[in-house]
Amino acid sequence: MTLWYDRPAADWETQALPIGNGALGATVFGGVGGERIQFNEKSLWTGGPGANGYDFGNWTSPRPDAIAEIRARIDRDGAMSPEAVAARLGQPRSGFGAYQAFGDLWLDMHDGPEFPEGAVTGYRRELDLREAVARVGYTANGVTHSREYFASHPGNVVVGRLSADRGGEVSFTLRTSSPRDDGQVSVSEGRLTVRGVLADNGMMFEAQVQVIARGGTRTDGTDEITVTGADSAVFVLSAGTDYSDVYPAYRTADPHATVTEAVDGASRRSYEELRAEHRADHRRLFDRVGLDLGQRTPAVPTDRLRAAYTGGASADDRALETMFFAYGRYLLIASSREGSLPANLQGVWNDSIDPPWAADYHVNINLQMNYWLAEQTNLAETTEPYDRYIRSLVAPGERTAREMFGARGWVVHNETNPFGFTGVHDWATAFWFPEAAAWLTLRMYDRYRFSGDIEYLRETAYPVMKGAAEFWLDTLHTDPRDGGLVVSPGYSPEHGDFTAGASMSQQIVFQLLTDTLEAAKTLRTDTAFQAEVTAALATLDPGIRIGCRGQLQEWKKDLDDPGDTHRHVSHLFALHPGRQIVAGTPEAEAARISLTARGDGGTGWSKAWKINFWARLLDGDRAHRMLVEQLGGSTLDNLWDTHPPFQIDGNFGATSGMAEMLLQSGHGTVHVLPALPSAWPTGSVTGLRARGDVTVDVSWRDGDADRVTVHAGTSGPLRVRAAMVGGRHHVEDERGGIVTPRRDGDVITIDAEAGGSYTIVKLAVP
Repeated sequence: MTLWYDRPAADWETQALPIGNGALGATVFGGVGGERIQFNEKSLWTGGPGANGYDFGNWTSPRPDAIAEIRARIDRDGAMSPEAVAARLGQPRSGFGAYQAFGDLWLDMHDGPEFPEGAVTGYRRELDLREAVARVGYTANGVTHSREYFASHPGNVVVGRLSADRGGEVSFTLRTSSPRDDGQVSVSEGRLTVRGVLADNGMMFEAQVQVIARGGTRTDGTDEITVTGADSAVFVLSAGTDYSDVYPAYRTADPHATVTEAVDGASRRSYEELRAEHRADHRRLFDRVGLDLGQRTPAVPTDRLRAAYTGGASADDRALETMFFAYGRYLLIASSREGSLPANLQGVWNDSIDPPWAADYHVNINLQMNYWLAEQTNLAETTEPYDRYIRSLVAPGERTAREMFGARGWVVHNETNPFGFTGVHDWATAFWFPEAAAWLTLRMYDRYRFSGDIEYLRETAYPVMKGAAEFWLDTLHTDPRDGGLVVSPGYSPEHGDFTAGASMSQQIVFQLLTDTLEAAKTLRTDTAFQAEVTAALATLDPGIRIGCRGQLQEWKKDLDDPGDTHRHVSHLFALHPGRQIVAGTPEAEAARISLTARGDGGTGWSKAWKINFWARLLDGDRAHRMLVEQLGGSTLDNLWDTHPPFQIDGNFGATSGMAEMLLQSGHGTVHVLPALPSAWPTGSVTGLRARGDVTVDVSWRDGDADRVTVHAGTSGPLRVRAAMVGGRHHVEDERGGIVTPRRDGDVITIDAEAGGSYTIVKLAVP
């Protein structure tokens, strides 16, 4: 579970190693003569209130009947070009802003040799995923130097320690820099403070770094701190802004007190205490899931391991795949913890003031994809920032729904920022996606389906779902072709024309209304609203049609081009993450034909989505082929996913897809090893989660499970599907007593008790 390299990083995007605690992120380069630690605080954004012309994306002048006119033209002509629709419904984006690099921490080593020209041996730079610690080690001039770095969530600090195997050998100068040059630097009593205001929007920001030396001397300069002849030294960094997620001001108190409290608190404790607390906090989440594919500890650096990857069945190949799975979980823990914004397009890491796509929140798949792995890989706590963020979009989204559509509820379009941008811009093929709010709620309802937490459903998920559903109840359009309710204007990301009833649009709205009705019935509330949703579902076009080539149509009319290999395969939403399409049905076969036609290409996130698609089609070898494609062509040396450029959703989507290959639970049954590839003939996984508050451990041999344990969180019938059930087996409870479930083919139903564990054991053929 360790990424390691035999050279320092020369490039931030492809080689630097990430650590993070949700709000704070840092990347470690591991230089010998000088260390660079680039750091971030996730709320440091330009744009929003205070920025010139910020309008939340809402139309700046009234456009009465604009949407109705577009609908009428589509009803008449069947389609409109994206450019024509954007000219009528879009507007230039104003004050949207971008995620900002906070700065760099530099450690200039005194008399340190340069690498590789200097006399350095035994160099190793690593990221221990299980400990969430980055390390650098090397020997120079007969002295072995060691560095450790971690980002503590309990302390809200980034901590580093420099040490050597001989006393008095730690000497360096610590300084900072910023790509914006808008902070004032001061130093007092070993603490360096950077404080400033973003010129763009007036956001206040502050970072503090405390340096603590053991032995030697520490000297304060005007903008740097020097340590000379120490046995070891520790630095503690924290940062913050005056950002608040409350609409419409998005501002709170000066960050000085909060940052000072974090650095003071950490500085009073020993390095060992801070590290032990961090380790326990991280491993409480990370250690819940373990995957063994018969790999071996790699004997070569990770960049060479990836370069040599063939996608075959070698132990080294499986080592890279296992590491990639674990890395997705590590990155989510590091970039999404309670009290922070959710993971953005780059998680929490960014070295630019003008990052790709502003490192924002794209909500036509990317933000949702960041959290596909959360529940199934036992990281439910990481979804708190997501839930809080989606709830924060409701207030500005209600204004956009009212002013733009004249509708109840709330809406958000293709992309958004931390400041409630719920309206539109004017990029023709990526400005219009009012289905985003509906898709965003899917993960919230799925959290309930995994946990069974009624209080969460009532207080958190359902109000957001209901608002998104009310928007569509008010804006669905009656299609004159057949009288069905459709989304119009609708657009299938990110190609083709605007039409009425595009498949993805219909599938998303169908899933939203279905989920919201289920939730209302579960909560026994809103009977009039239930009747309204039921009536809409009765006439809603479900968005699932089989075309002339046997494919699942992308549009209501059969417009699919058999040569289309576009990276978006949006019309398969009903297969994943939706649940309208079930493997083994004609619709699933149509999805397979569509997916085959699209091919195995695409960017990193697209390949990751295809892993999930093929897993849902129960084709483990095709799912594995897409994993091979992603690792071989869309993964950087530090194992970050690349679009290109770096985009973290591919990491998260791939981990989700691997979990889907091993366990599925979307249709009322815990399906064990539904899409096991032939490349993983023997292995085990522990701690995966299934819907219904079930935790699952599985071991398998020769492609078939030989032992399955299901841990029930609630009482009631528990359905388990596994190939081994069709042969000789028995079921025992946690005390070793034999249980006699009901069996139907390869499915058994256990009358589970909350807290009970049930193990299915494969028996040898007599």
